[in-house]
Order: sequence, then C-alpha cells, then structure tokens
Amino acid sequence: MDAFSDLIRGVRAHGSLFGSSTLSPPWSLHFVDGAPLTLCTVLTGSGWIVVPGSPPERLTARETIIVRGPSTFAFLDSPDTPAAPLACGEHCATPDQGGTRHRLGWADEGHGDTTLIVGAYPVQGASRVTTLLDALPVVLRVPSGGAADAVLDHLAAELAMDTPGQQVVLDRLLDWMLVCTLRDWFDLPGTSPPWWAAQRDPVVGAALRLLHTDPAAPWTVTTLAARTGVARSTLAKRFADLVGEPPMTYLTRWRMTLAADLLTDRDPATIAAVARQVGYSDPFGFSAAFKRVRGVNPSEYRRCGGLPVASAPG
Repeated sequence: MDAFSDLIRGVRAHGSLFGSSTLSPPWSLHFVDGAPLTLCTVLTGSGWIVVPGSPPERLTARETIIVRGPSTFAFLDSPDTPAAPLACGEHCATPDQGGTRHRLGWADEGHGDTTLIVGAYPVQGASRVTTLLDALPVVLRVPSGGAADAVLDHLAAELAMDTPGQQVVLDRLLDWMLVCTLRDWFDLPGTSPPWWAAQRDPVVGAALRLLHTDPAAPWTVTTLAARTGVARSTLAKRFADLVGEPPMTYLTRWRMTLAADLLTDRDPATIAAVARQVGYSDPFGFSAAFKRVRGVNPSEYRRCGGLPVASAPG
C-alpha cells in the first residue's frame, strides 16, 4: 500500500455521470452540490468552467479540470453569457432528467455537440480524504495527452451504449479517470506535496509503503531502517528531508488520521478497539496521542461526529 492509494481509497463515484440533453447557446449550468471533489472533462466541443474566486478556465476537447469543494462552479458557453443560470445538482440525476446521465451541449452548425462529463465525489473516510484535499488547489487543470486519455476513449464508447450495469461501469471509469488525472497533475513541476515525491525515493518510498501497509505494527526507526536496508541515521535524515518530518512523527499523525475515521464510522468500535487497530495496546496512551495530534480526546471527537482539526500526513 502506497501513500496515494491509501489516501484516495475513500473517494468513489456513485451515479455521478451527467450525459444526454442538448442546449443551444447561450447556456449556463451551475453545479450547486459543492462536492469535496468534482471532475469535469469535455469529450467533444468546448465550454468555460467558472469557479468563484478563480479566473474562468476554457475547457476544450479532452481537457480536464478538478474543482475542490466546497466551491460550486458553472459550465458556460461563454464567460459573459446572457443565459439565465440553470441549477444542476442531485435533481439532474432524477428519472425525468434522463436518469443519471445528462449530456450538455449545443447543436450550432459548425460547432457540433459539446459533451461534458462530470463526476461528483462524496467522501468516505473524511479525515483520510482531507489529507488529499489539502494537497490540491481549488481548481487544478490537466491538459490532454496524459494517462487519462485512454480512459476517455472507454468513456466515449460506454456513453454510446445503453446496457444493463452501465452506471456501475461509468462510475468505475470515472474513478479511473480521477486517479489518472491526479497522478498527471502531481507529476507537473512544482505541484506535488512532499509525500508524493518521497514515494519515488528507493529508501523513503519503501519506508512509506511499509508504514501504510501495516500502520499498527510496532515500528521504530531501527526496525524500519532494517526493513529498508539502510542505517538508522540514514533513514531518519532522508525521511525528514523528503517528507518534512521524522518517520515516527509521520506514523503517529497517520495513525490518528485512521483513528479519526474509525471513531466516526457508521458502526463504530469501542475506543479500546480503535486503539488496537492503529497500534496502541493501551487506550490511555492512544487517547493522549490522539488529543496531542487532533486537539480533542477520542470520546469528544466521536461525540461531535468529527471536528475540523489538523490531519495527517502533511
């Protein structure tokens, strides 16, 4: 398990593809749900994405933008369109709106149809996903030509059909599209958080995979260094230089992120059981570590359903 895979596990599309209905310019569609993550890709044609507080972004065929919530946004034929806004949210997926697919476009001669794909992502494991969201700007743009292009070909083919199980296929394709888009963006110069680049280091990357694969193990810098095949001092320095904090500090913060999600699960375990799941045999030691990292004790955090406090890894 690598750090990115661990962070994105709680992000899943569910009935969030919009396909099928044609609009003539001027048109203005406002997506009002404010989902934690929304992916927008134009398959054909073009349009403008407008997010409050950010400059308008022209989106042409096979380009992708991800909008980080809680921002809402609009998809327009022009930034100064005179069209009255049409609110588009959960109601777009009702049967009278064509199911979960709602194609957006126009049929002007010389332009052809514009097809916009929108994947709105709810959050499962809020603390884990917050760590991913914290690494993203409000609007990120990835040009065509990256790894996501192959996914677009599959999406286009699936949109042309109407077969049983199609929504499940489309949701999984959107998940694939999101992962490819984020990987392409993190690989752009100057955009990645420390843990992304550190994953590619042969020593620190191996240490991160060990910590994420088995965070409850009784890790020490010595045991971690032995598993990665370097001296203790080498691992400690290299890890701190690339990740920005010592290995055990990173591990503690990540354990508390996992614990925060376990504490607010729909079928929550006892605090002692949560402590054991994240590597603490003593619930009192776990409670002290949780309060030190998250700012409140586990019982209070659970009672409040999760509080907007610091998350990890940074």
